[in-house]
Amino acid sequence: MNTLPRPPDELPALREAWRMPTGWRRLTAVNNTYIGKLYIATAMLFLVLAGVLALLMRAQLALPDGMVMGPATYHQVFTMHGTVMMFLFAVPVVEAIAVFLLPNMLGARDLPFPRLSAYAYWAYAFGGIAFFCTLFFGVAPDGGWFMYPPLTGRAHSPGLNADFWLLGIGFIEISAIAGAIELIVGILMTRAPGMTLARLPVYAWAMLVVGFMIVFAFPAVIAGTMLLELERAFDWPFFIAERGGDPLLWQHLFWFFGHPEVYIIFLPAAGLVSALLPAAVQARLVGRTAVVVSLAATGLISFLLWAHHMFTAGLGGLSMNLVSLASLAVAVPTAVQVFAWIGTIWRGTVRLDTTMLYVLGFLFTFVFGGLTGVMVAILPFDWQVHDTYFIVAHLHYVLIGGVLFPILAALYHWGPLVSGHALGERAGRWSFALVFGGFHLTFFPMHVAGLMGMPRRVATWAPGLGWEWPNLLSSIGSAVLAVGFAVVLVEAVRTFRRPAKVPGNPWHAPTLEWLPTETFGARSTPQVTSAEPLWEQPNLSTEVAAGQHWLPGTVTGGRETLVTTPHRAALSHLVVLPGPSWLPVVAALGTAAFFFLLTVKWLVVAFAFGALAIGATVAWLWETDRAPDEATATVGDGVLVPIGAAGVRSHSWCAMVILLVVDGTVLASMAFAHVHVAMAAPVCPPPGAALPDGMGWSAAGFAASAVAMALGGRGRAMRPLGGVAIAWTLVATGLAAWAFTGLFQQHAAADLDPRATAWGATVAALLGYQGFHLALMALLAAVLVTRVARGLATPRQRATRDNVALLWHGACAQGVVVALLPHATAWAMS
Repeated sequence: MNTLPRPPDELPALREAWRMPTGWRRLTAVNNTYIGKLYIATAMLFLVLAGVLALLMRAQLALPDGMVMGPATYHQVFTMHGTVMMFLFAVPVVEAIAVFLLPNMLGARDLPFPRLSAYAYWAYAFGGIAFFCTLFFGVAPDGGWFMYPPLTGRAHSPGLNADFWLLGIGFIEISAIAGAIELIVGILMTRAPGMTLARLPVYAWAMLVVGFMIVFAFPAVIAGTMLLELERAFDWPFFIAERGGDPLLWQHLFWFFGHPEVYIIFLPAAGLVSALLPAAVQARLVGRTAVVVSLAATGLISFLLWAHHMFTAGLGGLSMNLVSLASLAVAVPTAVQVFAWIGTIWRGTVRLDTTMLYVLGFLFTFVFGGLTGVMVAILPFDWQVHDTYFIVAHLHYVLIGGVLFPILAALYHWGPLVSGHALGERAGRWSFALVFGGFHLTFFPMHVAGLMGMPRRVATWAPGLGWEWPNLLSSIGSAVLAVGFAVVLVEAVRTFRRPAKVPGNPWHAPTLEWLPTETFGARSTPQVTSAEPLWEQPNLSTEVAAGQHWLPGTVTGGRETLVTTPHRAALSHLVVLPGPSWLPVVAALGTAAFFFLLTVKWLVVAFAFGALAIGATVAWLWETDRAPDEATATVGDGVLVPIGAAGVRSHSWCAMVILLVVDGTVLASMAFAHVHVAMAAPVCPPPGAALPDGMGWSAAGFAASAVAMALGGRGRAMRPLGGVAIAWTLVATGLAAWAFTGLFQQHAAADLDPRATAWGATVAALLGYQGFHLALMALLAAVLVTRVARGLATPRQRATRDNVALLWHGACAQGVVVALLPHATAWAMS
């Protein structure tokens, strides 16, 4: 570590390298903290829009025979409210806060893929706004935010309403996965030296767990939306019982994503509470290790709970009892966190400021929601209250109580990092009173209405059923809640518009985000020696600002951050980050326009925008695979580290591995659909379907393609790739094309009509998914061959070659699965 003050001329160069664009070019900015602010503001916009829709719903339901809107409009408003809250607010806002907080909390200049964060944000903003605007043109989805078939099939929903949900939400989930990859790699590889996993902030632990949960949960809903859209577009009967499909298949895929999503939303909020509570009460978090273990345990158990939403769907008794047991078990690690928070409050000194009021409100509300969650985990009780307003009340107590209260506490705690000013306490206390009181007045009476038999998802209700007072109180409470949230927004806008100043550390917090920062983060990257560095190292702020720690300037003249080892956070290498660019914005716009225009069947224009997105992405990736002139960098007094890395030490290699996990999970979800309909069929393959022959040759072709790609990279660590690599890449491409062509011809020869049976439709869907991979492989092969031919595949420029090879091997492995799975399933069923 550098122990002496640095020359003053290093600071101007650092500021120039990280200078923010101005004017219209500000849209090209990629700094994670800046993108995080945009992300948070956009998520809050969607929260407001969803809140307006909720007020319309409560106005409709306040009195019997409500006539504020007709049933068709109500169903669109109801669907959009749930969809916006779950997909456009809850998940994006937790990722947004992480993108804003984590770089400085980890002591990094930035996260490792700033352009990926920019792409994820702009894709979310473009796609989300276009999706919401469908409400104004009468084509908003109306099948509920859960979109259960057969009601959302073409027979019962012939318009474009359901298509907008399916294509729009599938696209927005891709944006969420991109953000998760950025967070996982950033947390594991861009921590300050000395910040071992044992010293990692609890909030970073929460986001690491959530990132992995997104990677495994979200592909299921992507696969489900693809299958339902294929059914609607081409009459492939995945969910049509008359042709061997099963509507419950959608529920399995959707809730395998949907119930972990509850914890994907809750765990970051819990991490925020664990992070701000020590500063709020000036005491260390009680049971820190137990809290971290409970975060991981909650994430793991959450994947066992998806059938928790299907207790009335006719599942087997053993399945329901096991899921009921898991639903009760998940309360244990959650309770560990609650007791740790209570112990921390007990140990510390409590100041009832606005932050603490929202924390206490969160504890009360979430514990209450958790108790009702335990109630609905009991099978006989769930059978009574399922699809009643009791479930609506429980859902909102857990989601709003467990997420919105911590986010508002975080707004008051970390607000000074935005502009240097804390939000006003007087307005804060009023906002808490209104939000807390309005929330409970809105949702507590819904428990009563549900126990009295009021079903959910109804557009109106008749008088004389005894539901008058619960509904009227809920509607009044929703107005109070809206006023309270409006007070928060007005105070936030008023505070953040004031002239910026240096925030300092107003709460005497222990974590690194309170170090003095500029656009490049902290002046130098601190050496961390404890889990509470600003408490244990009281001079750290002064030393970091004086450039007395690691990387006090810019070595290459560009944007740089240190990479450390995942476990011990030892210095590994320096990575040069890409700067501002229009390419992520153009790629996001092209992607959003492609999905939107595909929905309205403007195919030519849609594919033109798709080509634009692909071109911008290729140009963006081409730019980022370059080697600086220097091979090593001095990051402290006499300490040299390499610039860049390859293989397992490379951040891009790790990101590609995670992407392959996502890809494989999508395939696993589609394979589950195939096995599910096979098990439901009287025989396998069912009447009207036949097994293709010669699938082993196609599997062998994909395996040979993977071997050829591996041979093309031999010796890449010692010398630049040349003609031999080009030849092997072309051979690998030809083998993959031959294998897929054989696969396609064998399916055609078997006369496997995907419209005849659900079994045939799943086989065709698997084949189509492999066809998508073949097109991707051809594109990447062209990029790789071009780079090799131009001398851009050197030992220090290996990212393109390494990542293409990784994806190639994953795609070939999927090809083997696609070729052999129908035969394996038929053999197992026999």
